[in-house]
Amino acid sequence: MSPEKRRAKRIKEEASVSITLVSKDALTPGKKISYHLTKDISSVGLKIMATSFLPIKSLLKIELALAKPPKLFSAFGEVRWVKSRYADELFEVGIEFVDTPPEIIKILQEHIAKSEEALHFE
Repeated sequence: MSPEKRRAKRIKEEASVSITLVSKDALTPGKKISYHLTKDISSVGLKIMATSFLPIKSLLKIELALAKPPKLFSAFGEVRWVKSRYADELFEVGIEFVDTPPEIIKILQEHIAKSEEALHFE
């Protein structure tokens, strides 16, 4: 997808992210997938590299650690697309944030704006 068609600006960033598969059944505990790195981040979603396959439409709890400035927050996301890399040992996964509180969206928008400003000074 070309940048002109995206709903929000995104930045390339390797931030630490922990994801937990959320069950639709409230009585079943979520399955922790593991820790990953983001490939890019926007205010509407992110792309990660994952070591396990995540089915499309899977609901995830995401814990994202932004580095500069340090900030940790949680959000929910839904897997929108998956691409197999390296003989099904690594997967590129597109995740869209769902039911995201406005304060989290604001944090992401400010982070992206500051990252873009930093790029102009390098």
